[in-house]
Amino acid sequence: MNQDELLKRYAAGERDFSGVDLSGVNLKGVELYGVNLSKANLSNVKLGYADITCSNLQEANLSGVNLDHTRIDECNLTGANLRGMDAFQSSF
Repeated sequence: MNQDELLKRYAAGERDFSGVDLSGVNLKGVELYGVNLSKANLSNVKLGYADITCSNLQEANLSGVNLDHTRIDECNLTGANLRGMDAFQSSF
C-alpha cells in the first residue's frame, strides 16, 4: 500500500490496516490516530513528526522505522520488531 491509498482510506473512516505492507513509505507528519497496524510491515517507514497515538502496533515490523518526534502515546507495541528503530525524541 502506498501513502496516497492509506491516507485516502483513513480519511474515509477506515482504521483497520492490520497486515498491510507499508515498507519504505514516507508518512512524515501524518495523523493516523487510533489505527490498527497489527502485524503490518512498517520497515523503513518515515514517520517523523507523525501522530499515531492510541494505535495498535502489536507484532508489527518496525525495523528501521524513523519515529523522530512522533507521537506514539498509548500505542500497543507488544511483540513488535523494534530492531534498528530510530526513536530520537519520540513521545512515548
